[in-house]
Amino acid sequence: MDTKSFSHSITCVGFDADDTLWHNETFFRLTQARLYELLSDFTDRATLERRLLAAERRNISHYGFGIKGFILSMVETAIEVTEARVSAKAIGEIVAAGREMLSHPIELLPHARTAVEQAAKDHKVILITKGDLLDQERKLAQSGLDNLFDGVEIVSHKTPAVYKKIFTRYGQGPAHGLMIGNSMKSDVLPMIESGGIGVFIPHGVPWALEEAPAPENEANFFELNNLGALAPLLSKLRGNN
Repeated sequence: MDTKSFSHSITCVGFDADDTLWHNETFFRLTQARLYELLSDFTDRATLERRLLAAERRNISHYGFGIKGFILSMVETAIEVTEARVSAKAIGEIVAAGREMLSHPIELLPHARTAVEQAAKDHKVILITKGDLLDQERKLAQSGLDNLFDGVEIVSHKTPAVYKKIFTRYGQGPAHGLMIGNSMKSDVLPMIESGGIGVFIPHGVPWALEEAPAPENEANFFELNNLGALAPLLSKLRGNN
């Protein structure tokens, strides 16, 4: 953790959900591996991954983030790489894999509950996540963390304007806010641009569409190894060295 020696009056802490509080990307990668098994007679793994990523990039503006858009992109990719020769059975298996993802039990990441509970002692805490509304609500309810948050915001995109609106609604604006998440592109950089503190907590292999370089020489940027380091950071930002 950085040892910057200045204090902030943080009144509101925002948490990302997927791969910050609970596992998520792992299930996408397992399902993608299943897609390769179904289509291995038509293409190699690298080509399939490239074509699927291209489909996801095209479709985000239409389907948004989340499992449903991912499954539709997989179906589209299967049709493309097989030149429409993919079987109805294979399409059915792709859809079934998506249904399984939508019902998969939630597994919290280490320190998740403790981090939220400790942050809530001295701050308002809010959940800010992208994705399908019903799926995100399901995961939050199954996580057992829902009663810890002062507010839950499920948004289409995480932008400086979105963060400014949310942190003004629940706190004193982004200048008195902190956002923690595993996506540099969505959780950290737009929060810093809005005037707040962005905290990066890497987890696993990031989704290619969420990758971005870390800011350089940025006082409002911190990187933590895990959620267990959040409470000490908040204490340091309050000037309690």
